[in-house]
Amino acid sequence: MYLSQARATDPSRDTTPGPHATPATRGDTTKSKVPATVVTLGLVSLLTDASAEMVTAILPMYLMYGLGIGYLQLGALDSLHTGATALFRIGGGYAADRFGHSKAVATCGYALSALTKLALPAVGSAPAVGALVAADRIGKGIRTAPRDALITSAVPAADLGRAFGVHRALDTCGALLGPLIAFAVLLAVPGDYDTAFQVSFCLAAAGVVAIVAFVRRGPLLTPRERGLGLRERLASLRTPAIRRCTLAAALLGLLTVGDMSFYIGLQRRLDLPAETLPLLPIGTALVFMTAAVPVGVLADRIGRWPLFLCGHLTALAAYLFLWLAPFTGWPATALTLLLYGLFYAATDGVLMAHIAPLLPQETRTTGLAVVQTAQSLARAAGALAFGTAAALGGLTTAFAVFGCAFMAAVAAARLIHRPGKDT
Repeated sequence: MYLSQARATDPSRDTTPGPHATPATRGDTTKSKVPATVVTLGLVSLLTDASAEMVTAILPMYLMYGLGIGYLQLGALDSLHTGATALFRIGGGYAADRFGHSKAVATCGYALSALTKLALPAVGSAPAVGALVAADRIGKGIRTAPRDALITSAVPAADLGRAFGVHRALDTCGALLGPLIAFAVLLAVPGDYDTAFQVSFCLAAAGVVAIVAFVRRGPLLTPRERGLGLRERLASLRTPAIRRCTLAAALLGLLTVGDMSFYIGLQRRLDLPAETLPLLPIGTALVFMTAAVPVGVLADRIGRWPLFLCGHLTALAAYLFLWLAPFTGWPATALTLLLYGLFYAATDGVLMAHIAPLLPQETRTTGLAVVQTAQSLARAAGALAFGTAAALGGLTTAFAVFGCAFMAAVAAARLIHRPGKDT
């Protein structure tokens, strides 16, 4: 599963300590700094997410209260938004491994997302806007695995939790700033959405410039490694540990409520004014941003998979709270958003930090993409299932069903994948 002896003894390879270096070769990691590559990629994600969230901040409110769509339609859109990147993740991961250039593939993904913002002012129909949003999600799908592979190659394995925590904290800071920037722009020039789109493009373009100018490319692969076909790369990933991890992550994703449905459910179950809906993701982002680094450090110390499962328990607590709703109003909202933010902090980067060291370097980007794709497709199906349950039985029933099923899924995931059992 790890790098072969031939790779280890190849004098042409870069000898910089990597994820599989021993303590003797990489020094005391407890005092090591987060590499500049990780911080720069975090800033790139901050700019790109701020750009994206400027456009999408009011989407749930517009859909539910502007267009008057129902829970089923919202679940379908939530599913599309979540799953649109899925298949392109594998394409991006394979391209990065095939050409041996994760940075170039990631840059293409960021550039595609930036161009969609530039085109938004030029379109005037809902289908055209939908096509641009889909293109933006395709760009996200292409760049995600190569970006995470760049982070992995820049950091010793013992520090991956912290490194992904730093990246996700900066990424989430962008998600937090996006709606605030959009609000400030529209406050300065009321009703001028074209200006907001132009500011969004400038932020995304700055992210592209940053990755091109300041991020170093990952380790070089040999011609033999680059020449592996997709089937060969996928075959090399069929180890028990990777299969079990992917299955467990997908099972948990299948019982995860989509974000748009979750915030609509929170607003309605806790009796909040409809106009507060765009503010709810900001609360989650604040918790995520604050907790991502300490949670990542904790994952490095106590184990990433146990913490990943504990993160899902916080989501379970949020679902059960919205089912029972023992009290409402802003105190209940703060508690629910705290739980939901901790869920993201303990699962997003932690899963990548757990799976990356299990993957051989020549197929690492493809492997990360496979896990991400399985999780994304499962979450897309879960979003659609929750919307269907809410349409048929109401929000209370939907949260009850998902809460109980989610509890069983966490227990099953613990049994399916036990780190150390197969590695």
